[in-house]
Amino acid sequence: MVWGKSAPESENEEKPQQEDAEQVEPHATLSGSSKGNDSRSCALPEKAKAYESQHRPEENFSSHSDLITCEIINLEGTCYTCHECGKSFSGSSDLLIHQRIHRGGTPYTCSECGKSFSGSSDLLIHQRIHRGGAPYTCSECGKSFNWSSALITHRRIHTGETPYTPYMCSECGKRFSYNSSLTTHQRIHTGEKPYGCSDCGKCFIDSSALISHQRIHTGERPYTCSKCGKSFNKTSNLITHQRIHTGETPYTCSECGEHFSYSSALTTHQRLHMGERPYVCSMCGKSFNQSSTLITHQRIHTGETPYTCSECGKSFSQSSSLITHRRIHTGEKPYGCSECGKCFNRSSQLITHRRIHTGEKPYGCSDSCGPGPAGGHS
Repeated sequence: MVWGKSAPESENEEKPQQEDAEQVEPHATLSGSSKGNDSRSCALPEKAKAYESQHRPEENFSSHSDLITCEIINLEGTCYTCHECGKSFSGSSDLLIHQRIHRGGTPYTCSECGKSFSGSSDLLIHQRIHRGGAPYTCSECGKSFNWSSALITHRRIHTGETPYTPYMCSECGKRFSYNSSLTTHQRIHTGEKPYGCSDCGKCFIDSSALISHQRIHTGERPYTCSKCGKSFNKTSNLITHQRIHTGETPYTCSECGEHFSYSSALTTHQRLHMGERPYVCSMCGKSFNQSSTLITHQRIHTGETPYTCSECGKSFSQSSSLITHRRIHTGEKPYGCSECGKCFNRSSQLITHRRIHTGEKPYGCSDSCGPGPAGGHS
C-alpha cells in the first residue's frame, strides 16, 4: 500500500513543473524566416541552447520582420543581434529601433523642422537644438552638453581619468569602451560600408555618416546658430561657427603661442614656421601654403574671373577685388584718416594719404638724388 501511494504522489509532483514549462514556453520564442538560418540568429549561451532543446517545440517558431531575434525570460547572457551589421543589443526593443536604420523607418517627426527619427529618444535629444537646451552641465567649468555621454567624456579633461577600454582591435591595437564602437572601427580595415545612400549609392561605415551625407540631397540644415540664425548640416560645423561669436580660440601654436578658432587655420599657420609650401602651381611652379591661395593664383594663367559686379558687369579673379570695386557704386569709404577725417574706399589709399601728415617719403631716387627726406631708400 505504501508503494502504491508513492507513484501517484510522484506524478503529482511533476505536474507543476510541466505547467511551469508550459507557462514559460510562449515567452521563449525565436522569430525569423527559418529556424535553421544560424548566420542570422543571435549567439545563445549554452544554457540557453539547452533550455531551447528541452522546453520549446518546433511549432512555436513564428515570423516577425526579416530578422531572427531571441527572447529568453530569466536567462543570463541573452543577446539580440542585427543580421545586417552584426551590432548586438541587450533588449529586443533596442534591436527593433536599430533595424529602422536599415529599413529607413523614421516614425518620430520633429514638429519644428520636420526631421524624422527612428527612436523617440533621438527625437527628444534633437529637440534640444530648437529649445537651446543642453541639460548636462560640467560642475568644473560650466560647459553644457546635449548628451550625458558627451559630459562623461568631457569630465576626463578635468580628472585626467583614462577611460575603460576593454575592446581592442586585433588589426591596429586601438581600444574602445564599447563593442559597437569596435565593430564600427573594424570596418576601416575590412572596407565594409553597410549604410548606402538611396539617392546616389554612396556607402558609409556608420549610420550617422549616412544621415549627415543625406542632407546634401535634401538641403536640410537643422543646426541653427542662436546668435545670428545661420544654419548648418552638421553639429560640428555649428560648434566651429559659434567661436566667431564667443571668441574662443582653442588651437594654439607651440612655436609662437598664437591662437586660432579652427584646427585647419593652425595647420596653415604652422607652415610659416616650417617653411612648408605644399600647394604647387603646375603652370609656373610657384608654391603656396594654402590651397585657396593656389586656386586664386591659377586664375592668372586661366584668365578666369568668377566674381562679377551686378551693377556694371565687370568681373574679377578675387572676391576681395569685387568687394573693393562695389564701393565705387555704393560710395562707401570705410577707411578714415584719424588726423583729418578724410575717407577712402581702399586701405592702400589711406596708407598713402597718411604720409602727408607724417612727412614720410619711403621711395628715394637711386641715381643722384640720394635718399628721401624721411630717410627712405629705393
